[in-house]
Amino acid sequence: MFCLRLTGDVGVSTYHSPVTRTRLYAVVAVASGIAAYLLGATPAWSLVIGALAPAVLAGAPHFLRGALDGMSTPGDEAAELSGTEFEDYVARIARSCGVPVIMTSITGDWGVDVIVGKRPNRLAIQCKRQSRPVGASAVQEVVAGAPMQDCTKTMVVTNNEFTPAARKLAELHGCALVGRSELARLRSTIRRLTEPSQPTTT
Repeated sequence: MFCLRLTGDVGVSTYHSPVTRTRLYAVVAVASGIAAYLLGATPAWSLVIGALAPAVLAGAPHFLRGALDGMSTPGDEAAELSGTEFEDYVARIARSCGVPVIMTSITGDWGVDVIVGKRPNRLAIQCKRQSRPVGASAVQEVVAGAPMQDCTKTMVVTNNEFTPAARKLAELHGCALVGRSELARLRSTIRRLTEPSQPTTT
């Protein structure tokens, strides 16, 4: 796109020529109409295609941006958050499940950042927003801290993934792991884990 730079005493400003943009659209319209006619379209349809081509060209950047935004996953959104914002993000999803949510204090939380649900099915969640896969220590912390927070179930949520050691330890302790690829299912996972226990029949 043609740009004219004007320099004055107050600084530099940039002027994008509307004339150049109009000429570009006119060229696109004519070229599209001719191409449509050469490809077998009737003269009437060639005129319609020529008239619509500039609008399509003008809207293409917005369409592509929207398509890319639509393709983004919760993991992509979470990657831009700070540690505290990531905890708020997880708590917000938990609240949307219609269950009580408690954010623990920054100090003395026993490795539990968010407490979800009602007794005796309270879920202890540790949130790990980091640039590398989460290790077994996060699982150890939330499993050990859950009883201190009167929780019977545990979960670790991260914007990244988990190491094999973390997955093995979580399996041994029944700790749910929600990594970047599972963030889209976080709401349904929380609902499942906080459902009231069904009484056992003998």
